[in-house]
Amino acid sequence: MKSLNVQIATLALIAQSVFSMQISFAYAAPELPGQETTQSDRMKTSMEKLETELVAKYGEGQRVRLHRGMLQVASFWRTEDGDSSVFEGFVRTNFAGDQTTLDTMFNRFEYNLEQLTGHMGEIGREFRNQSDLDLGPILGFDNTFAGYDPSAHINDDFFQNKLAFIVLLNFPLTTLQQRLTEGEKWSRREWAEARLAQRFSKRIPAEVNQALSQAQAEVARYIAEYNIWMHHLVDANGNRFFPPKLRLLSHWNLRDEIKADYSDPKSGLTKQRMIQQVMERIVTQTIPAVVINNPNYDWNPATNDVKPAAVKDAEESSTGDGTAQTVVLNAPEPNTRYAKLLRAFQATRKVDPYSPTAPTHIARSFDEGREIPEARMKAMLEQLISSSLVPQVGKLIEARVGRPLEPFDIWFNGFRPRGAYTEVQLDEIVAARYPTAEAYKKDIPNLLMKLGFSKERAEYLANNIIVDPARGSGHALGAGMRSAKAHLRTRVEKGGMNYKAFNIAIHEMGHNVEQTFSLNNIDHTLLQGVPNTAFTEALAFVFQGHDLELLGLAKPDAKSQALKTLNDFWGTYEIAGVALVDMGVWHWMYDHPDATPAQLKEATLQIARDVWNKYFAPIFGTRDVTLLAIYSHMINSFLYLPDYPIGHIIAFQLTKQFRGRDFGAEFERVARQGRLTPDAWMRGAVGGPLSAQALLDDARAAMK
Repeated sequence: MKSLNVQIATLALIAQSVFSMQISFAYAAPELPGQETTQSDRMKTSMEKLETELVAKYGEGQRVRLHRGMLQVASFWRTEDGDSSVFEGFVRTNFAGDQTTLDTMFNRFEYNLEQLTGHMGEIGREFRNQSDLDLGPILGFDNTFAGYDPSAHINDDFFQNKLAFIVLLNFPLTTLQQRLTEGEKWSRREWAEARLAQRFSKRIPAEVNQALSQAQAEVARYIAEYNIWMHHLVDANGNRFFPPKLRLLSHWNLRDEIKADYSDPKSGLTKQRMIQQVMERIVTQTIPAVVINNPNYDWNPATNDVKPAAVKDAEESSTGDGTAQTVVLNAPEPNTRYAKLLRAFQATRKVDPYSPTAPTHIARSFDEGREIPEARMKAMLEQLISSSLVPQVGKLIEARVGRPLEPFDIWFNGFRPRGAYTEVQLDEIVAARYPTAEAYKKDIPNLLMKLGFSKERAEYLANNIIVDPARGSGHALGAGMRSAKAHLRTRVEKGGMNYKAFNIAIHEMGHNVEQTFSLNNIDHTLLQGVPNTAFTEALAFVFQGHDLELLGLAKPDAKSQALKTLNDFWGTYEIAGVALVDMGVWHWMYDHPDATPAQLKEATLQIARDVWNKYFAPIFGTRDVTLLAIYSHMINSFLYLPDYPIGHIIAFQLTKQFRGRDFGAEFERVARQGRLTPDAWMRGAVGGPLSAQALLDDARAAMK
């Protein structure tokens, strides 16, 4: 087994630069008066001695590996890890100087880390069940369980017991530049070794990981219960436009209701305008606190008037903040949305000092999480959002809706073949088919066969997916070990699943199928998954685009395919703007780390207006719109939104690849590539790099 394909001089230079960058804090100890050598000097002496000794023992061919490994270990070694004699004993004992020992070490670490990751994931999921699932009231201790991360201390433990150092001594740390420029020449084993070492490229204290986990749980809980009771939205005359018991989660269900209302010729436009007002109240934090997740009050979002509910449509009433009877009814939510975002930001900042090569959450998100430099990501988004196709598609939408565009038309989905079915009819069709989460679970094999999977593969996948009723909009949780199963969470109301939930469930099922293939059917579990979140979103989008076909309500043909392309283009245009806002907000927070929630709110609204005015106002004819700041991901997902537009671009490239081929076999083939870099994965999947050009070219052709 040869080492990574790096020239000796380059490798030594990279390792030395890492050592030089981190040596200052690795050996941060005061130098005593009269002390002739520092600990750093003694360690360097030890390494020179060990290199001579162990090369003589194992042969000249091991010199580069040994030198690199000792530098990697030294860069993380702290005073409490031991003096130079401890370091020397560690290296002598744990350096794998022959291929057989190295192979055994690799295999053992791969298996044991799979078990560790899998079991920790199981514990975390179980501890969050009461918060994540529709299982009744959440009590105070449930929040504590949800905020506890049983794996928070693992990184600390592995450095303290020196398992992390064993990895760093024997396997290579690689830079993003190496992975991007050289990775496509690496073998699968070399990729797995690189991912193994990456696990220990930071030494983050357990208390920092725990603080991050607690912040994630806190903001997730806030978002998961941010419902609007739609029957209690009224106009100036007291008219109600939404059916009883309709409870929509912000932002997902509110956005999807806007999409659904295009098929309501009677009151759809009125409802869409009312939802836009609700969204604007949420992002500006002028929404009355008592109407959040509370069916006890009627609310006119245009005037912001609140009155006790004149009708009752909920069996169990929630009173929002618990003090609704003693406060001014239209008192606004006190910038809670932005306080939660600041809470998330401050938690992520705790990692910064322990991440010298990516010292901000922004850098970690792009360079490490996505392995796509931020500049390239932004360029792709701007290429698409600035396309000359945008005004052309905008004019086509105006012709279809028979009026000038309004801001909520960023969510226009009238290109989709919904036919004559209204949202109510779609809800009835879905509810009759799926009255419970278990009913959906039983139908998964049938759904997968309709998508193009063989009967054998459909049953195999279904047996690896568990369906749970979600408290929020729904999500997918993959397994961390092959003996466990993936979990699909979807919202099922008391009257059964509705169309919005079905659409989301198909999306989450796409995640689960990818998660199953990229864990259970891959050669190295160290390569489990896909390059980044955008890729699993892309594979889920591919599933989601077939939802009406799975209900038997649409059949693809050339025209519907062209319309779907325009739908994909418009949807990517919208979410690209949202992503640019998310990126801008995180840069602002780093530039203003001591900001208050009120200051963050004003900054976020201004960033949303600026992006709107530059890319959307010329198309819509309306300036200073704040809708691009409505996405809940901005609050609870920590710079997640750029994954969506990139996911749409990837999904389009994959859809073109799958067209006319065995869908099930192709989906499995690409999912089994594992966690390579984005371009390497795409070349293996579709024969070319990640690019927005395919979507732009096909959208141009579709316009004809």
